[in-house]
Amino acid sequence: MAHGSRYKVAFKRRREGKTDYGARLKLIGLDKHRLVIRVTGNHTITQIVDIELSGDQTLISAHSKELKNMGWLGSGKNISAAYLTGYLCGKKAIKEKIEGAVLDMGLQSSTKGSRVYATLKGALDAGLEIPHKDVILPDEDRIKGEHIVQYAKSLDKAEMDKKFSQYLKKGLSPLEIPDHFQSIKEKIEKEVS
Repeated sequence: MAHGSRYKVAFKRRREGKTDYGARLKLIGLDKHRLVIRVTGNHTITQIVDIELSGDQTLISAHSKELKNMGWLGSGKNISAAYLTGYLCGKKAIKEKIEGAVLDMGLQSSTKGSRVYATLKGALDAGLEIPHKDVILPDEDRIKGEHIVQYAKSLDKAEMDKKFSQYLKKGLSPLEIPDHFQSIKEKIEKEVS
């Protein structure tokens, strides 16, 4: 740690690597709703947040755990679940008359086609207006899980049982993921709209 009379200790959240205050200040200056996306090891969390003097106010929230209550049998951490979480949050926001927001991805790195951008695509498809460039969004086939189907077809029965044991334990064949994804998306459309 530095010494001297001119040294200023950084804020605790900055020292812990939790907050980039420069980026946060820019978002505050926009005076718009923020679409906050946080991706953990096992889940995706999406919120519509307003900034107030008393602190951030969460208006809408969606968590990938909510998908399980709707019948989602897949993982809560894959691109499909991230998209559906963003779609769910977007539908809830439209229902509450929120039409647009700006993306707040925190300290997460910006990687083309990542779960953060899959969540963003879900919110966009739900009807939210969020400034973005289309090149960062993942492909539609990847969101639906078509790449998993192709991989599963290349495996023999024993390998497939080993690699996809968690899916099979829940009663979901990897070959059925795109259809299951579409059914959950339609269920969100019916329940939230």
